[in-house]
Amino acid sequence: MKKYTFLLGLLGLLSACSGSKKPEKPTFTNRDLKVESEIMTPEVLWSFGRVGNVSVSPDGNTVVFTVSYTKIEENRTYTDIYTMPAKGGEFTQITSTYDNEFEVSWRPDGKKIAYLSAKSGDVQLWEMNPDGSNPVKVTKIEGGIEGYKYAPTMDKILFTQSVKLDKTIHDLYPDLPKADARIEDDLMYRHWDHWHDFKYSHVFYIDYANGSTVGTATDIMEGEKYHAPLKPWGGMEQVSFTPDGKNIAYTCKKLEGKASAFSTNSDIYLYSIKDKSTQNLTEGMMGYDIAPTFSPDGKLMAWESMERDGYEADKNRLFVMDLATGTKTDYSKEIDFNVHGLTWSKDGNTIWFTSDDKGSKEIYKFNLADASYSKVTDGIHNYNSVEPAGDKLIATRTSMQYPTEIISVDPASGKGENISKVNDPLLAQLKMGKVEKRWIKTTDNKEMLTWVIYPPNFDPNKKYPTLLYCQGGPQSMVSQFWSTRWNFQMMAANDYIIVAPNRRGLPGFGQEWNEQISGDYGGQNMKDYLTAIDEVAKEPFVDNDNLGAVGASYGGFSIYWLAGHHNKRFSALISHCGIFNLEQMYSITEEMFFVNWDNKGNYWDKSNRAAMKSYANSPHKFVQNWDTPILVIHGAKDFRIPYTQGMAAFNTARMLDIPARFLYFPEENHWVLSCQNGILWQREFFRFLDEQLKK
Repeated sequence: MKKYTFLLGLLGLLSACSGSKKPEKPTFTNRDLKVESEIMTPEVLWSFGRVGNVSVSPDGNTVVFTVSYTKIEENRTYTDIYTMPAKGGEFTQITSTYDNEFEVSWRPDGKKIAYLSAKSGDVQLWEMNPDGSNPVKVTKIEGGIEGYKYAPTMDKILFTQSVKLDKTIHDLYPDLPKADARIEDDLMYRHWDHWHDFKYSHVFYIDYANGSTVGTATDIMEGEKYHAPLKPWGGMEQVSFTPDGKNIAYTCKKLEGKASAFSTNSDIYLYSIKDKSTQNLTEGMMGYDIAPTFSPDGKLMAWESMERDGYEADKNRLFVMDLATGTKTDYSKEIDFNVHGLTWSKDGNTIWFTSDDKGSKEIYKFNLADASYSKVTDGIHNYNSVEPAGDKLIATRTSMQYPTEIISVDPASGKGENISKVNDPLLAQLKMGKVEKRWIKTTDNKEMLTWVIYPPNFDPNKKYPTLLYCQGGPQSMVSQFWSTRWNFQMMAANDYIIVAPNRRGLPGFGQEWNEQISGDYGGQNMKDYLTAIDEVAKEPFVDNDNLGAVGASYGGFSIYWLAGHHNKRFSALISHCGIFNLEQMYSITEEMFFVNWDNKGNYWDKSNRAAMKSYANSPHKFVQNWDTPILVIHGAKDFRIPYTQGMAAFNTARMLDIPARFLYFPEENHWVLSCQNGILWQREFFRFLDEQLKK
């Protein structure tokens, strides 16, 4: 249920991958959009450009990136490629097609820009000149590819592709071509929002010369029923050539069925192209080991590592291996924060990364010589990626007041300059609400960071309905994120004050704070929620008769739990994809390691006191106390928390004669990804709140 910083380019990818060639039509942007009001609407929220992946040229002078724009009436996203000087300046749009381009990068020699496109009918690797001219298809892989990387030596390309290894019912019974059924013998037959499709994502390599692939591709995982990268969120950061181009490192969890469902034990494997052997570099390390990245001289490998098997929110550590000796060093023993997105400096002396830090995400520097860490940036923002570019860093950054932009960061001062300014024309027409950082004392005398977001034209002499925002995850920091769904500026634009606490069980405040929630779902974190809303409700501008609480995922669980315990604080509740019945959730989710760890075991082992405490706090056991109007939202393709959880909560509310509404999306998963569904979500969200809190 945790996770997951979603890839902003997914909508573009979905539009690109329909499997048939599109007619030649122009692309679409909202760059020149003029709005009628300074107050944001759902339609305006979906009109922002979304910066996708960013890549710096080998000489550090040019940045290539993608931007996606949504055409609301078509319910479609268009993605194109842009370049700009790394030092800042005007950007140039170098593709303008109906067929979306994505996964953009530089060829190692810097002479070509590479990208994926389904222009030819399925997804293949293409190259073009840095000015966008002369696009050429590089791969001609039957069935298309899903990701790619060049060997630094430029003699090979690796790619990922799904390989069918399991039998369908039509393979078993070819005389029944119209039969429609599945036969399952073990767990993990569906994951996140897809049923198992009898295929496994594998890593291949193929020779490359003169701008084209040559010969036949080699599957380095032939016959193996495992995924690399990891499903469902792993990307090409989990696969890498060694600098000499002779080996491929990849992340994989080589477990099947029940064993895979209960474990997070992924490892990093090194495949030798010369002798076709595979070595497990992290054997005996029991948690997630992911994202191998090599020093420029090829002597060292850094990666992200969690210690404990089954715990997806464990401390994310920085490990480095000496490849000659096999010696592994944990450089995180003396720090109490996580590492994400490791990137080597050109000289191999420094590793750059990002980390959660007290409500924001910052850039950090690790000096290999003396094993020292230093924090580079500091502010009210999220830095989500970082890459060296000469004497600067190129990063992406968001906040609650603006979507993702590309930032040039001075590593000496930490100062960041917005060099992309993709959304400046639209932002200039809008008025954003103030974002305030408060520290509130909890019931156990701890300091808790709470964000308070005010309406754009806030008047301290007025009284405003106020919303408590309950975070999902559960271990996912309330940071400076920007979303097309849970967008605090969108809520504020509708004249609500938002109270967003970093309650117990969130990263960025030390591992003890993060871990406290496991086994204590109805405990201290719920007290933290109530403390936050009670404290802010003391303000004269808060309408205490019209308080609401909203949240998704674990935040949705929180809403159901608060419904039975809030003691008439709230007049409206909204739960999106929340857990209603913990016992049922344990038996119907897909990644069993999550519920098994956080609930401290199953619900039938009555001797397990910690687990019994968890299940005793299931929201469905307190419905006799429900008395508050509630909106329940769920997607049919949510396999993490199946929609029957939301249906059960809604049905129960109506059987108790509580005013309730059920918003059901047949084609959505744990999120709402479609543009028009997203706008509908916003409209219904505020229609319900306004009915209950603005009477």
